[in-house]
Amino acid sequence: MRRRFILIILTGIFVASFALKGFCGEVKSEAPVNKDEIYKKLDLFGEALAVIQKKYVEELSPKDVIYGAISGLLLSLDSYSQFLDPEEYKELLVETEGKFGGLGIEITIKDGLLTIVSPIEDTPAWRAGLKPGDIIVKIDGKLTKGITLNEAVKKLRGKPGTKVTITVLREKDRKIENITVTRGVIKIKDIKRAIILEDEVGYIRLAEFRETTARDLDKALKKLKKQGMKALILDLRNNPGGLLHSAVDVASRFLKEGKLIVYTKPRSGEKIEYKSLPLGKKYLEIPMVVIINKGSASGSEIVAAALRENKRAIILGEKSFGKASVQTVIPLSDGSAIRLTTAKYYTPQGHSIHEKGITPDIIVAKEKIEKKEDIFEELKKDKKEFDYRKDYQIIRALDLIRGLLILSSSPQ
Repeated sequence: MRRRFILIILTGIFVASFALKGFCGEVKSEAPVNKDEIYKKLDLFGEALAVIQKKYVEELSPKDVIYGAISGLLLSLDSYSQFLDPEEYKELLVETEGKFGGLGIEITIKDGLLTIVSPIEDTPAWRAGLKPGDIIVKIDGKLTKGITLNEAVKKLRGKPGTKVTITVLREKDRKIENITVTRGVIKIKDIKRAIILEDEVGYIRLAEFRETTARDLDKALKKLKKQGMKALILDLRNNPGGLLHSAVDVASRFLKEGKLIVYTKPRSGEKIEYKSLPLGKKYLEIPMVVIINKGSASGSEIVAAALRENKRAIILGEKSFGKASVQTVIPLSDGSAIRLTTAKYYTPQGHSIHEKGITPDIIVAKEKIEKKEDIFEELKKDKKEFDYRKDYQIIRALDLIRGLLILSSSPQ
């Protein structure tokens, strides 16, 4: 039995190593690997597994033991690395297609606490009033202390129409609140809104970075250009990120070819640069303002930082979430997978925003112009009109972009 356990673990290690080379290039170790030391520790691991199989109070299947061991290993690395069993891996693939069941929140483990990165707009979580930074203390009355991301996702997901009660600690006012949410089918649209506001200022609300995001953005920009767009507000609030290449594609629409957007560093220390792509249609001249908030993370932070540091846009709003690590999903031989942090990313000027976030050029807190209940009533009625005048951050962005338009039209 011990030999079988050790063989399984070694096979997993070789698969992960091969997959990582495909993502990061050839990884050069700083020091030769001591194989004898690895085998010695694996022998110790096999010994522990054998004791568990023989002595544990309940009989365990080899699969459960190995899955648990891999989960614990990844949990010990960082908050974003995790093991996905075959069912969870399939669910992840479904999520990247933009439709799945649940509440509509992006969660993470931050400082050991289950934390909401962002609620997705127009989902049950959004309508229930869950906010970026809310700490989930309990799920259906059970404490979340020590919970893994996988366990949390399983508890929060369920059949549409069923309810789950979440106990949250509001970071700002330090109040505990019980919120009951009815699960639904979550359909994500990358482009939530693309309209002309006033004074020929375009507005695009980008909700997430997925496979089709850049293509959808092209359609939205083309439509607004036909309507006379002369400036653009790009709204990345509550955008939790998504695919790295999608964020690069989006930023490329607004930057000259070859401009540095982001670079990553794997363990080898080798710098991997992502530069603005050559495209048939770019939007290089129109003034831009990007709005971010605490729910803006990962891909949205990449885009915001790239546009600012290339002097292409001004950032307005609130400090972003601060996630600057790259995860690679690596399939394993039995249909399971590991999501592994393989690199850290840096802004064009070499800044790491991990756990720091991006501070806007102009800080504008979200002020309540109307009662929250009124907003949710409008959502329930499924009104198509969008009253941007009730959004203080958009109003401030409009004021700013009007000034940029005046400056751009002034004779030099």
